[in-house]
Amino acid sequence: MQALLSFGKNGKWGAWLLAALLLGLGWLRPQAALASHIRAGDIQVKVDTATGNPNRFFIKFTLYRDITGVDQPNVTIYFGDGTRQDGIPKNANPPRINGDTDVFTYSVDHTYPGPGNYPISFVGENRNAGILNMANSASQTFYVSTTITINPAYGRDNSPILRAPAVDKAAVGQVFLHNPAGYDADGDSLAYHLRTCQQVNGGTTTANNTNLPVPSVVQNYVYPDDPSIAPNAVQVAYAGVPVGVPGAKSFISQDVYTGQITWNAPARAGIYNIAFTVDEFRRTPFGFRKIGTVIRDMQIIVTATNNLPPTLTVPPDLCVVAGTPVILQVSAIDGSGPNAPATNVQLFAYSGILPPATFRQNNTGTSVTGTFRWTPDCSNVADQPYIVVFKAQDTPPNTATPALVDIKPVRITVVGPPPQNLKATPSGTPGGLVSVLTWDKYTCQNASEILIFRREGCYSYTPGPCDTGVPAGAGYVQVGSVPPTATTYADNQGLVRGKSYSYRIYAKFPRPAGGASIVSNEACLTFNGRSAMLTNVDVNTTDASTGQITVKWTQPKADAGAFVSPRYELSRSIGSGPATLVATINNLADTTYVDRGLNTTANQYTYSLTFFNTVPTSTTPVQETAPTATSVRTSLIPDGINKTMTVNWAYNVPWDNSKQPSRIYRKDPGSTTYNQVATVTPGASSGTYVDRNLTPGQEYCYYVQTTGQYANYSFLSNLLNNSQQICATLLAVPCTPVLTLQVINCDSLAALPSYLPVNQVYQNNLRWTVGNTPAGCQANAVYYRVFRADTDGGTYTLIDSTTQLSYVDRNRPRPTYCYKVQAVAASGQRSGLSNSACQTDCVFFILPNIFTPNGDNANDVFRPKVSSPITRTHIQIFNRWGRKVYESDKDPYINWTGGGVAGESSTSGLASGGIYYYLAEVEFADAAQTKRTYKGWVELIR
Repeated sequence: MQALLSFGKNGKWGAWLLAALLLGLGWLRPQAALASHIRAGDIQVKVDTATGNPNRFFIKFTLYRDITGVDQPNVTIYFGDGTRQDGIPKNANPPRINGDTDVFTYSVDHTYPGPGNYPISFVGENRNAGILNMANSASQTFYVSTTITINPAYGRDNSPILRAPAVDKAAVGQVFLHNPAGYDADGDSLAYHLRTCQQVNGGTTTANNTNLPVPSVVQNYVYPDDPSIAPNAVQVAYAGVPVGVPGAKSFISQDVYTGQITWNAPARAGIYNIAFTVDEFRRTPFGFRKIGTVIRDMQIIVTATNNLPPTLTVPPDLCVVAGTPVILQVSAIDGSGPNAPATNVQLFAYSGILPPATFRQNNTGTSVTGTFRWTPDCSNVADQPYIVVFKAQDTPPNTATPALVDIKPVRITVVGPPPQNLKATPSGTPGGLVSVLTWDKYTCQNASEILIFRREGCYSYTPGPCDTGVPAGAGYVQVGSVPPTATTYADNQGLVRGKSYSYRIYAKFPRPAGGASIVSNEACLTFNGRSAMLTNVDVNTTDASTGQITVKWTQPKADAGAFVSPRYELSRSIGSGPATLVATINNLADTTYVDRGLNTTANQYTYSLTFFNTVPTSTTPVQETAPTATSVRTSLIPDGINKTMTVNWAYNVPWDNSKQPSRIYRKDPGSTTYNQVATVTPGASSGTYVDRNLTPGQEYCYYVQTTGQYANYSFLSNLLNNSQQICATLLAVPCTPVLTLQVINCDSLAALPSYLPVNQVYQNNLRWTVGNTPAGCQANAVYYRVFRADTDGGTYTLIDSTTQLSYVDRNRPRPTYCYKVQAVAASGQRSGLSNSACQTDCVFFILPNIFTPNGDNANDVFRPKVSSPITRTHIQIFNRWGRKVYESDKDPYINWTGGGVAGESSTSGLASGGIYYYLAEVEFADAAQTKRTYKGWVELIR
């Protein structure tokens, strides 16, 4: 070495040649070269629960290395906040898998400055050479990352953990499988997606410049099933998921729920690399939010071999009640064949519940079995199933033959046990009925609440093994909730004498894991007696001023003895408007009233009946109000082109009109009598009938008679009620207009240097053309009706009429309205409504990065620049330690003055100067009712 160091006249050439020689011998390498021969890697992150610091995380990086490559004694981890740590040593005693892969792990902890999204990453140089699905793989850097979210509003977070190692091998012409066995300790939902492999241009040199590596797709990356690698690659028979279609194009896919990767089937031997993301979603008060992502990059080595994989058999997915032991028996048999000698099979199981769950292979040989055991407890109840990944792997006699696998996941859903011994007891007086519910103390005290549900009428229902909550469509409505420690509940909401009520309860479990219990047994009770009930609202006469409606009801039935000083009070309203008392009846047997002097031509009427009775223990009358009932309202839609009249009728009544047919009556042109033309069984609140083959230019008149019944009272089974009579003439239909709106210039609004003026007003410019639908329509409309709605799904209201083909809607408090236009012919016949045209808003919400609440009336408040009104803003502001200092949803425009803080304030009660982080959940007042989340920071200067 000394001779080499002195080589050359002045030593310079000698030093250069020495460096070249040492580099060629592999003794002198750049730091980056230590990462060569990387096969796979991923990063997992765990929040510090020991000290309770929500900003401190423990990071574990796993690196899979080809044993023939150089060592990787230490690594650099980039924390995603502009910092990094070099020289992180590998942990001792790394395992070796399949005889050719070392699994190195590196551990480090890091404390973040505050809330934010942080991509924790590793950049390795270089990948293995000769990877078939990318160019120049030896010179492509290796990049993996795990993104975490620190947000006090979402709670603490641990990243998903990939339990299964990335070492599975593939064979030409056979299905390749890999399942990472992802697990989330917080119970968050996981979603898997294949993605392109990534690199960082310039490697660690570039990454170290900012400590924020910017990844990009590796050069000329394609997925392993790309035809450019093996143009004639086809699928082979496979009974798993997805089922193989022999001879069809080869594919590689990943199941979004289980993470299972299936490549059916490799056709070219060699080395491939794939990557996939594991996205983590949390259910929050604001809905589901993606709060993290893990990226695994892994190598697949495909070999041409006669070896065949074993065949694994596992039980189907299952659902269990917490506390119930789970025993799963799995088996596997070696895939030996004429050219593939038999080998022993090894069984493996991977899951986040191993331990406390256990898995044991029961025997050795070419045909083996294994037993999985687990008894989930109340803490394991969750919305998402637990996935156990079983793997069977053969054991070839030499390393030249790849060990092949069969992999199958089993999903285990854990639900809460049902609350036990629910009972319901009637109580109270006729004017204040109460159902008193009792049940045993709930087994799972970690539940968040117990929900109470009720429906009219008893309901026999036995839940299945995984049917949590009340059955959809069974008519149950939630009437209350109590803590899991409660064992009683008193229901006094709208109970009526003479009716039966069914109760069921079940438990919900806290987020983020969530989950629910199986519903309890039914408790059904009946209140004695019978309340007065409306039975008829029958239109006798149709007239604008002398219309008549007959109202009838049932006589109430006393629980015991006789009523004292009974009376009825009948009230009436137009539609859902205010009610007016129309009759007071003191005769208990008088249950009919004819209401006269009504405009039954134009109005639908609603009636309410209240019964008063004095009980012996009180001088104050007890009152019972029956559910309201409306008259049947019929409307007509004439269609002169198709020679039809559509008859619609609607009602809102406490009896059921949907069990028996309604009768449609028609009076023909020139006739003085109505004849029945059809029967139609309507729905719960309306019905429709289309009368066809009519004569254009003629007037037709209709009314509808409904037939109702009360389910619990057989004597109330034929309740007949007529609608008003209504007439319409079949006339030719005007052509439906085609509407457009002039759009807003959003760029000009966003570029304004100041906030919107107070009381800003807007105008929308409408234009339309004469359409050509329906076929045969008339184009000579005499005027147009303009309708406006707050949203496209809202109610359109007539705002104006015009003879022009344009209209300007002025002086609006916001631009986001929707419009429709209708043409009207000289005969009064109206076209259909045009297409809806909605003015889109410029949905931007720009918050400053600095404000100065110093009382100089300049930049004194923290508020956004927006383009239109906002319905609501839920703002949370945190100091640099992650402590919440301000929260409000009272002012859509925030207008925070730096006061009203807790935990981070000066003696004056005002926030100190410094950097603060904000989370704003914003609901815009645009037509789409857009909801967005904004996060960032602001500097407060005093």
